[in-house]
Amino acid sequence: MNTTSLARYRAEWFSSPSGARRDVLAGMVGTFALIPEVIAFSFVAGIDPEVGIFASFVIGIVIAFAGGRPAMISGAAGSVALVVAALVHSHGLQYLLAATLLAGILQIAFGLLKLDVLLRFVSRSVRTGFVNALAILIFSAQLPQMLGVTWHTYAMIAFGLGIIYLVPRVTRSIPSPLICIVALTIISVAFPMPIHTVADLGRLPASLPSFHLPDFPLTLEALRIVAPYAFAIAAVGLLESMMTASVVDDLTETTSSKARECTGLGLANLLAGLFGGIAGCGMIGQTVGNVRYGGRGRLSTLVAGVFLLVVMVPLRPWVAQVPVAALVAIMIMVSISTFSWGSLADLARHPKVSGVVMLATVAVTVATHDLSAGVAVGVLLSGVFFAFKVTKLMHVDDDLDPVTGIRTYTVTGQIFFASAEIFADKFDLRDTTDRVRIDLTDAHLWDVTAVGALDDVVTKMRRHGTIVELIGLNQASAILVDRHAPLVRGATV
Repeated sequence: MNTTSLARYRAEWFSSPSGARRDVLAGMVGTFALIPEVIAFSFVAGIDPEVGIFASFVIGIVIAFAGGRPAMISGAAGSVALVVAALVHSHGLQYLLAATLLAGILQIAFGLLKLDVLLRFVSRSVRTGFVNALAILIFSAQLPQMLGVTWHTYAMIAFGLGIIYLVPRVTRSIPSPLICIVALTIISVAFPMPIHTVADLGRLPASLPSFHLPDFPLTLEALRIVAPYAFAIAAVGLLESMMTASVVDDLTETTSSKARECTGLGLANLLAGLFGGIAGCGMIGQTVGNVRYGGRGRLSTLVAGVFLLVVMVPLRPWVAQVPVAALVAIMIMVSISTFSWGSLADLARHPKVSGVVMLATVAVTVATHDLSAGVAVGVLLSGVFFAFKVTKLMHVDDDLDPVTGIRTYTVTGQIFFASAEIFADKFDLRDTTDRVRIDLTDAHLWDVTAVGALDDVVTKMRRHGTIVELIGLNQASAILVDRHAPLVRGATV
């Protein structure tokens, strides 16, 4: 690191005493927000809850130091659990750990190669859809804890929400979710009632994670089984982390290194696999909660990871008594604050295609519970709509000079695979004019399809005895023509 980078890195850890206090408290809120989701999705993946908790602990510590986005909380997330469930079911935990190691290596390579630039192809509409879908999924994940329960649970959730939203009007010195957890735990202990507690969610870890290599056969057949899952884990994890980092950039009005975030995530997953944990990625719900309650630095990320193991191992007897209703109330608050409510009004004000892309991203994500699928559909639709839009901006005008007898075709716009056929159809290939001039001053050829269309037009006109001249070909287009249609280049004047 140079002097400037080192100073910035130090500032990301400690900006002021008050900032450090906010980071610590916000990180603690993030920890309690991690617990229900990590445990719940551990069951989805078919693994013990301690595997997800160990992973979140390791990932949180590593990403705090190596990540590129301060205040971002990463851990064992639901999307990765959905990806690996089939692998765990068919081949067991050791194959999952091997896939986690390979996914970490792939993510490190992705970051070092700075392939994070691919995020630029994700439009704002897709990002909004991603955030809204996450909010819906976060809320829907709480529904199982609110079905088939007594009225006491609903009363505790309502009371918890009241604390979360009303306490900040009195004081913000302590995050209201922490007050909610403490208050509801005291009530449930003082007045026993039929409600679920954290202990009911699954077996909690009784010891610290230990280093060990996966019991995995080093054969081509085993690698063939693991590789597809590793690629899927790497892709889903990178996508969610980069999207979450972008959301935090917007919330905090700051920038971050996406390439470093990718490399840091890969290193975190690599170590998580070596300590017996599942792969993870950025967790938008917990991250938004962390930021909303003052988390801005790397310290909040570190606290979220360290405090998770502190409360789950030494303080396990007390944590086990925390009502699930308190955690549900926190996650409902997070889902409400995550959802972009302004996007509903934007549906009427923004272009319809933007609304379609956003809604499609939400619909696919919610239907499949797969964030990568929703974003992929959104990016695909954005690309298709963009191609149609650019195609309409390309047009060809023709004019015949009665004195010289030269017909001039003036081309304006972008010529590429989507507009090449329309471009070719604009020319009268059986024109009886002896000379034709194609003016490309205000046009640009983007790919071999565009060059091929131009080559076909020129070749067919020459076949009918027409002399063809090209003018205004810019340098980039000329290079493409030289490489793929040298005979057409000969017509340039």
